[in-house]
Amino acid sequence: MGFSPDPLILTRGLTRYFEARPAVVDLHLEVMAGEVLGLLGPNGAGKTTTVRMLAGLLAPSAGEAFVAGHSVTKEPEKVRPKVGVLSENPGFYKRLTVRRNLRFFAELYGVRDSRRIDEVLALVKLSERAEDPVATLSKGLRQRLALARALVHDPQVLLLDEPTSGLDPEAAKEVRELLSELSLAHRAILLCTHNLPEAERLCHRIAVLKTKLIAVGTPTELKERLFGRWVVVTLANPKPEIISALNLPFVCNASLDGQKLLLAVEDPERHNPILVRKLVELGAEILYIAEEERTLEDVYLELMEGGNAA
Repeated sequence: MGFSPDPLILTRGLTRYFEARPAVVDLHLEVMAGEVLGLLGPNGAGKTTTVRMLAGLLAPSAGEAFVAGHSVTKEPEKVRPKVGVLSENPGFYKRLTVRRNLRFFAELYGVRDSRRIDEVLALVKLSERAEDPVATLSKGLRQRLALARALVHDPQVLLLDEPTSGLDPEAAKEVRELLSELSLAHRAILLCTHNLPEAERLCHRIAVLKTKLIAVGTPTELKERLFGRWVVVTLANPKPEIISALNLPFVCNASLDGQKLLLAVEDPERHNPILVRKLVELGAEILYIAEEERTLEDVYLELMEGGNAA
């Protein structure tokens, strides 16, 4: 599969209404080859509608989307072979074996080489269950089979809705590692998930959707836009006058909370040594200094409450 410098997923003003109710409005997104983009948002935010439009299963009301260079509205028949979809509730023929299910879906994409089925079963670690009826699989194993189905035709784009749902921690870790490998194979992956720690570990960038796109960027970029970078200095002898005397140009804000001096600092890696020297000159006894840790959950909750990450 060749690498392309162009986005494998591109949307411009993508919009979908159901009667008068907006589901997705004016969505602008790009996902490059080799990238995992996490699509986050509450229930009803438009994530599944976006996936269905990108897969060519639902026509946009306005705007346009391109997948692997093909228009989802003008060339849906060219889009579908380029896309692998893992839906939230994948369906299978439960009386048929794992292999026969996968063969059936492979043939829908024109894949008739049994070696490809063996490769994908091995990839998701289902080779030993290949001849078992799907009805005998646990929810976690069915989720692996759903991922195999999405991969069987070797698509350039993966649209995944909660891919680790129902998996135990070890199996979920294996799926995350597999997804990382798949993105490195020059695929573009759009990952819809409510698992924020998983999104932070796995995704290169995050897009937060609430009918409209309200934020997009790397987890680090979103944290810095919303919260800045804060350094927490624990002092043995906290004195309020230290704040007024701490007149450094790279300290944007300062407050004292008990023994903790909270400082908004530009580029802490560069300026922390200067900060420490200044505090010592002012007579501060420093017990501990560290940058305040923010999580993707902090970002998400702030955005849901009306925070601005633009």
